[in-house]
Amino acid sequence: MPLSEQEQRLLDEMERHLMRNDADVVSAPTDGRTLSYRNIVYGTILVLVGLGALIVGVSTQLIVVGVIGFVVMLGGVILAVTPTRGIPRGPVDIAPSAAKSRPASSFMDRMNDRWDRRREGQ
Repeated sequence: MPLSEQEQRLLDEMERHLMRNDADVVSAPTDGRTLSYRNIVYGTILVLVGLGALIVGVSTQLIVVGVIGFVVMLGGVILAVTPTRGIPRGPVDIAPSAAKSRPASSFMDRMNDRWDRRREGQ
């Protein structure tokens, strides 16, 4: 069921408010550190190779091979989850001129006013 015009406007306003005031929720980490897909793939491959070595070490009772397999698995997990230095991204700024031309009332104040007007109309 499609949204009415009023509901669509309200949704758009909520999205703009979220993008403007809560950019840290919407954007990636601002310190420039992000997960690399290449590292995730390499880490996954290392985990699989280490798992194979661990299974071979257990099945042949060669403890050294099993320990090496475990260390390789651990290294793969660390490689996969370690963020890499990327292009630093700042907070998302949507329509800065529109934000300055709006009244000083907060989003929640406007929502409360709308709620009160709706309740008075009933």
